[in-house]
Amino acid sequence: MILEVAILIVKLGHEKQFETDFKIAGQYISSIEGYMGHSLRKCLEQDNKYILLVDWLELENHTVGFRQSEGYKKWKSLLHHYYDPFPQVDHYVTLIENKKNLS
Repeated sequence: MILEVAILIVKLGHEKQFETDFKIAGQYISSIEGYMGHSLRKCLEQDNKYILLVDWLELENHTVGFRQSEGYKKWKSLLHHYYDPFPQVDHYVTLIENKKNLS
């Protein structure tokens, strides 16, 4: 599995509308083959800063499957105008993982 990570800086004053539009945009990314899930997290120290985490089965599911889809065009039109600067997107593979079992 591949983890896509993007730090999103949203233009000041647009945070609430961005969050609303992001909920709508989720339908487009989640429809792509190889999509495993995503989360959007808001920074506690900086109100207009977010992190997007997307799990993909394979890198190409994101770089080809999503970015060359009609859904990506809709995602882009809903979200890309909020960013300043435009986010850098990186992809990671897990080497070590340790989670505490809370049950």
